[in-house]
Amino acid sequence: MEAIKKHQDEFSEILQLIEEAKDRTYRKVNEELVMLYFKVGKIVATKVSGGLWGESTVDDLAGYLENRYPGLKGFNRRGLYRMKQFYETYTDPEFVSPLVTQLQMPNNEIVEIVSPLVTQLETPDEKVMKFIPTLVSQISWTHHLLILSKTRSAEEKMFYIHQCIREKLSKRELERQLNSATFERTILANQKISPVVSQLPHNLFKDPYIFEFLDLPEGHTEKDLEKALVKNLQKFILEIGKGFTYMGSQFRMQVGNRDYYTDLLFYHRDLQCLVLFELKIQEFEPEFLGKLNFYLEALDRDVKRPHEKPSIGILLCKGKDSEVVEYSLARNPSPALIADFETKLLPKEVLARKLNQLFEQLSGLSEFGNE
Repeated sequence: MEAIKKHQDEFSEILQLIEEAKDRTYRKVNEELVMLYFKVGKIVATKVSGGLWGESTVDDLAGYLENRYPGLKGFNRRGLYRMKQFYETYTDPEFVSPLVTQLQMPNNEIVEIVSPLVTQLETPDEKVMKFIPTLVSQISWTHHLLILSKTRSAEEKMFYIHQCIREKLSKRELERQLNSATFERTILANQKISPVVSQLPHNLFKDPYIFEFLDLPEGHTEKDLEKALVKNLQKFILEIGKGFTYMGSQFRMQVGNRDYYTDLLFYHRDLQCLVLFELKIQEFEPEFLGKLNFYLEALDRDVKRPHEKPSIGILLCKGKDSEVVEYSLARNPSPALIADFETKLLPKEVLARKLNQLFEQLSGLSEFGNE
């Protein structure tokens, strides 16, 4: 035992190398498996759409593969049609067209995450044909099945693929994001942020935030809410995003001769800035923003380091009037977001309806501007 303690650091280094090699091996096996399904799906889709194969032929293929490889999973009739759907979904013009636009954008995050190689390709079509298999092979088949079964639009699928790659979501984490309508909540939040926050990368914030994991008593206070979030910190961070690192609750700051205490303070690694969450169990009031701005100024003057960017404030309220929020943020100098929070999952249909109403409003404004 003493000998092990003596060489603990060296042993740990070797253990880490083993774990890293296992992780790389798993990722490579997954890439090959997903690419196999993509290629098989292409063959089945091409044959069926061309009228060369009917349903009976696909059944015959499933039987043939079962005879050649007894016990081989995933290649029954249902599995083959899933592969067909997989290929058709990600080569459909509805998915490809937005992807072409994204590939042409400078500093595109998803391209940088997946493969620098595609940026060297010459034409948009060439990029897409090379990029799609590279993109879809970055997440597991199980993740793809969830996305295919629980999403509708191409934009929604791309959003969750991006989330899986960037945040390394487990199956359970992805399932929660899908069930809690993270796509709709993120799009809604991006339309209701201050002019300063709008300069930041998209898809970082949500509205509303969903805290269905809390067990709050009836008539709870803001202190109860804060304690419950800290107690469920891991789940809270999964909801706000994995880029956040917790720095503490009731963070003390001295201004003048008085002490002030913030609610929940985080650091965002990608944004390289402090992010403050202030909690209110009542509907938003304009004066809440003044206190938030005060805290952000104190953080930037006394806590922020020289290389870090200005702090961001997120005010979580139990309800808000959108018009009051719009007026309050119109001249607000600080990067701030005012969002609702819910302690139970909202029906996805409700958020989808809100999103459709937003798109209709934006479309109406666009048509009005063109008159």
